[in-house]
Amino acid sequence: MRLWRDASLSAIAAGFVTVLVGYTSSVALIFQATQALGATPSQVTSWLWALGIGMGVTCIGLSLRYRVPVATAWSTPGAAMLITAVAGVSMGEAVGAFVVAALLMAICGFAGLFERVTRHIPAPLASAMLAGVLLRFGLDAFRSMQTQWWLCFGMFVTYLVMRRLSPRYAVVVTLLVAVVIAAAQGLLHTEQVRLAVAMPEFVMPQFSFGALLGIALPLFVVTMASQNMTGVAVMRAAGYEPPISPVLGWVGTVNVVLAPFGAFSLGLAAITAAICMSPEAHEDPKRRYVAAVSAGFFYLLAGIFAATVAAVMAAFPVELVVTIAGLALLGTIGNGLAAALANEAEREAALVTFLVTASGLSLLGIGSAFWGLLAGVLVRGVLTFRRA
Repeated sequence: MRLWRDASLSAIAAGFVTVLVGYTSSVALIFQATQALGATPSQVTSWLWALGIGMGVTCIGLSLRYRVPVATAWSTPGAAMLITAVAGVSMGEAVGAFVVAALLMAICGFAGLFERVTRHIPAPLASAMLAGVLLRFGLDAFRSMQTQWWLCFGMFVTYLVMRRLSPRYAVVVTLLVAVVIAAAQGLLHTEQVRLAVAMPEFVMPQFSFGALLGIALPLFVVTMASQNMTGVAVMRAAGYEPPISPVLGWVGTVNVVLAPFGAFSLGLAAITAAICMSPEAHEDPKRRYVAAVSAGFFYLLAGIFAATVAAVMAAFPVELVVTIAGLALLGTIGNGLAAALANEAEREAALVTFLVTASGLSLLGIGSAFWGLLAGVLVRGVLTFRRA
């Protein structure tokens, strides 16, 4: 079987780091969103189950189907939006809005509307947006040395040594060394970790005009603009050209099925996808799809053992997570900047895209990646018009 032939320890490790970073970086938003809706503890677990299963199924299925690393994730900007948007809305009405938003994404995907729009994004601007999105992870890797010097510096030294000796396993060995150092310093808090299988809880969707306007449409727009737009740019900047329309269509379809169990919004991953597509996953780009398949497997485990996973993720010190993410993304950030600034004619527009994206600007509930791209397109258009 080709999957076993293409599998490698570095790709499996990249898949694990993808899930680790994905959960620890934004799972707190999921808890806040469920609290805003007044969810019961069993419903909170069901949300994590549905999201884990949805991401696992789509990562594995789409990556094997197209033999490229297709990584999916819950919509982080969507979760942030829900925290303030669900006030006064019942759980059933919220679930109905989730179903509608997912259905809109599936239709938009299968109809090819989204892909036609993204085809017009210039490659230097897409690379600049990618570098801007990932920049804070690179900065946090070194900023975390202020609070946990020995842990983070030890990880950095290990990474450098392994990059010299065996670049393919640099992230793997760095993660193992980090766990050993953290355990030796008493930074791993595993007291609350208990093995428990999650049970999904179905909520009957209810449809109301207020929830459709206040939740479904904003959730759809935010996910498409902030999540999927960035996800497509990441894939193309890494040199992959999967058929975006069916990919989005199937992600939306899986989301529709799992929405009544708590999958509020699934989309293409951006930051975590870059980990799967980096040279650290495998030196051969054609074999990096294994990293996304591995991530899907770990997502499935995270969904099945949702309550346990939440406790495990909380056991890792924050500094360990941000440092391993930053080190894993160093090559991708460098490649993105190199591609963005290579063409002198496009350099100023790409630089504006990078700076606006890296600034963290958020307007109308839409993240900086979208506004960075929009700013770059505007600058490019003005400068091109002036030269003409």
